[in-house]
This record gives sequence, structure tokens and C-alpha cells, in this order.
Amino acid sequence: MTHEKYPVIAIDGHSSCGKSTLAKALASHLHYTYIDTGAMYRAVTLYALSNQLIHPEKIDTDTLQNCLENGKIQIDFSYNPEKRTSETLLNGENVESQIREMQISESVGRIAALPFVREALVNLQRQTAKKQPVVMDGRDIGTHVFPEAEAKIFLTARPEIRAERRYKELINKGKDVSFKDVLHSLQERDRIDTERKTNPLRRAEDAFLLDNSNINQAEQKASILEWLQTKNIRVQSQ
Repeated sequence: MTHEKYPVIAIDGHSSCGKSTLAKALASHLHYTYIDTGAMYRAVTLYALSNQLIHPEKIDTDTLQNCLENGKIQIDFSYNPEKRTSETLLNGENVESQIREMQISESVGRIAALPFVREALVNLQRQTAKKQPVVMDGRDIGTHVFPEAEAKIFLTARPEIRAERRYKELINKGKDVSFKDVLHSLQERDRIDTERKTNPLRRAEDAFLLDNSNINQAEQKASILEWLQTKNIRVQSQ
């Protein structure tokens, strides 16, 4: 018995370059399921911080790995009809707001660099894509999680542009942060992402490269939809 293979659109790129925004827009337009892989790593980071597993000089990797392997860390997504987006659940609790905090951003790179964390979450991501067509964003989706994805996109933007976007987002949420701290956190995340030994951030050879430093979201979406038609992805006008 053969099983239907659902299409996958893989979006990779640097921190705060709008991967999630684009992924949500494409998923809505194409009627695909959006999977926020970054939220998965942030949820694991929140669990680790809440349970005092992250320290300045080290991470309690033995305990964290045991928690992942024994089902103490359960990650799910719940659709919010009012916001028209999926929200992250950690062990049944909605943590969408908590995982966007600055302290999570400062630690998630260290957690995401752990091979056993990546292995556990990649398995979860692959299982999800067997059930429906998906748009998935992250840092190794097109190079490792789904190297055979029907369409691969790599987003980037200048660091200062990305930091400004992130800074405004945090300020609008009432967070007390400085642009300097946000830029430093972003640059450190870039360094960790590109230098980690396990599946570092890089552009897949067949990925569509888009620098969105100087274009708006509508222009970005239009450009991607036009390109998707060349990849035999059915694109309907709205």
C-alpha cells in the first residue's frame, strides 16, 4: 500500500528576517499547515530555563536529554481563530508569549546547538509532514530536515535591519530592551547558528535566495508566489 506524499515548502534563514511571517502568509494562501520549528526550540529552552537546566557556563544536558526521551517535554500547536495563527503549547500550556521573551532569545541558540535536541525535534517535524502539506521554517529545513522538499527558500537581511525589526516588535509588546542588546543577541545567534557542528545554518544549493532588507511583506510574498509556480506548486489567486 502506497501513502500519499504531501508537498513541503522549506524556509530557512537568519534570525529575525521574517521567516515566520512569510511562512504563515504562504500557508494561509496555499491552505497548507504552518509548522513553526523555531517555536519548538524556544519551547525546549523555556522548559530548560524553568527547571534550572541552563547555567552561564554549562547546560545540564543529561537531565534535558532524559526529559526529552521520557516524554516530559511535549510540544504541540493549537490554532487560535481570533488571531488566525497557530500558538505553541508546552506540556498542554499555551506558552506563545513566554517563548518570545528576550531571555529565551538569549539562550535558544545554545539549546538548538545540542545534537540530541535537534534529533528529537527533527523527528517530530518529519512525522508532522507525513500527515499534510506543510510550510516549515527554521535553519536547517531545506538542508537537513527535508532535503528533498519541493520548494526551498532562503531568507536574509542586513543585521541592522533585522535587529531594528526585532527591537520594534519587543518595544510594541512593552518590553524594556535596548537596540544595542537586541543587535548583540542577534549577532551572537547568527554566530552560533552558522558555526555549530550539527547541521549549521546555510543556504541549500537549490534554494531561492531572497534578501528582504529593502522590500515589504507584500512584495516578498508576491515574489515567492511567482517563483513557486516554477516549482509546480499550485498557486491560486486570492
